[in-house]
Amino acid sequence: MTPGQFALRFFYTPVGRLKQCIREGGPWAQRKTERGRQEMEAAAERFGALPTFDNAPVVTLHLMTGRRFWYQTVFCLHSFAEAARVNIAPEIYDDGSIDAGCRERLLRLGPRVKIHSASELRVRLDAHLPADRFPVLRERWENYPNIRKLIDVHLASSGWKLVIDSDLLFFREPTVLVDWLLHPMQPLHAVDCTESYGYSRGLMQELAGGPIGPLINVGLCGLRSDELDWEKLEHWCAQLIGRERTNYYLEQALVAMLVSGRTCTIAPAKDYVTMPSRDEATRPTAVMHHYVDTSKRWYFQTAWRRVLPGS
Repeated sequence: MTPGQFALRFFYTPVGRLKQCIREGGPWAQRKTERGRQEMEAAAERFGALPTFDNAPVVTLHLMTGRRFWYQTVFCLHSFAEAARVNIAPEIYDDGSIDAGCRERLLRLGPRVKIHSASELRVRLDAHLPADRFPVLRERWENYPNIRKLIDVHLASSGWKLVIDSDLLFFREPTVLVDWLLHPMQPLHAVDCTESYGYSRGLMQELAGGPIGPLINVGLCGLRSDELDWEKLEHWCAQLIGRERTNYYLEQALVAMLVSGRTCTIAPAKDYVTMPSRDEATRPTAVMHHYVDTSKRWYFQTAWRRVLPGS
């Protein structure tokens, strides 16, 4: 064992776990959160098809999911349908882990569900993003699942698409989103609780050739597929990674660069809340919550119960 491996195993890893435990409220809170997560997954098993509404429009939502997140996808879609009172045609993209059982659970959402299988997505990838021309994007696709929300949804496609994360819950009518879905004219994004691009603003602005907007969050992300320049995205990724290394927030940085200098529809932060507080999660006043970081605790312990049928 090298000195670096020794330090990682016996110092950095246990210290990291201790810090995470403290951030999540300690071991008792972690156990409570995990029990809540298990109860949420069990509750999702009891959901049937998404509700339908006579004379209501049909809107399409795009989500990536898999075995670890399918139940969050179910809650997200059901809560959106109930809050928006629209008919949803979900397009679900396999993160590589959807098995037969997971697929069957997702198909219970109704006849409008379309699941893009991992094999289908790889065929499209090989045809339109070959590794010899796009080595960086292909490497990130293999090792950084978040970028698939850009590549798998928009590659070799056209038109406006709204991609949403599965760890969202809706409590009131999301008029901003429904209006955009019915009449998309410009990119859409949410507002972050803290700016998280992972790369320096100077480098991002140099590559994008324009100003980078503040606090862009891609839990809600509306883009037009045929406007994406894959050669440019390959170049951007190569430069960002080559000059400032890989980062978990690469996808968010790329979207911030794609919308640089453009007028966007911005989901208001007070209504579309990223990382709600404990009080807000317990007694929701917002339209939507996005449960990132430490708010996962309130998501699993209490918030999902607020959107159960009859709650």
